[in-house]
Amino acid sequence: MIEIKNKEQINVMEYACKIVAETLIMLKESTKPGVSTGYLDKLANRYIVKNKAKPAFLGYRGYPATCCISLNEEVIHGIPSDKRIIKLGDVVSIDLGVVYDGYYGDSAITFIAGKAKSDEHIKLIDVCRQSLYKGINEAFEGRRLGDISSAIGDYVFKNGMDVLREFTGHGIGRKLHEEPSIFNFGVKNTGPVLIEGMTLAIEPMITLGSASVKIKEDEWTVVTKDGSYSAHFEHTICVTKKGPKILTVV
Repeated sequence: MIEIKNKEQINVMEYACKIVAETLIMLKESTKPGVSTGYLDKLANRYIVKNKAKPAFLGYRGYPATCCISLNEEVIHGIPSDKRIIKLGDVVSIDLGVVYDGYYGDSAITFIAGKAKSDEHIKLIDVCRQSLYKGINEAFEGRRLGDISSAIGDYVFKNGMDVLREFTGHGIGRKLHEEPSIFNFGVKNTGPVLIEGMTLAIEPMITLGSASVKIKEDEWTVVTKDGSYSAHFEHTICVTKKGPKILTVV
């Protein structure tokens, strides 16, 4: 069942989302070759707590860190570590969630540490980012969930890349993961009708090669089977009568 939020609930979510966005900006600015993913995770935790919020991922289903930081062929759920050192040209994806006063915000970004190793990596990130906004631009009241999924997948496929099938976006609010699941491929005019007050975490996860993935021995990190590089972007949005409103911005 998809939960509809009222204005007061969305206002609380906006604060959680604001902290997410601010933290991601700080983490991107702090990411340089030679920095560890564990160091970035500590920065995130301190900033979130300082702003009277809580890390949403820490302890969630046993996850051991504040952020998910995934490098190169790691698509999602990479566990930060003081031993994991970011290198020049790494493709860095950071996924972050915050809970404030019982409501959640969730967002993800991908960028390159320093100079790119390949123009392909630059295009990968650009296609993933643009596919997110293609999906968001379909989130108008009266349209259907499949319109979002179709817009994302069609754009990615047109650019010769692929999307993960096993992992999806999701509803968000009083829980980190609510209904509905939001696939990154689909058919227009299918799925639930979008209604004002729906809050959604839309998150394309795409790869340069095959979208076949496996989970590493840490039981969290999702990597491409063929070693191809990946990207991940996410925004928490709200459906309004005027159109989609992105909450995870500052």
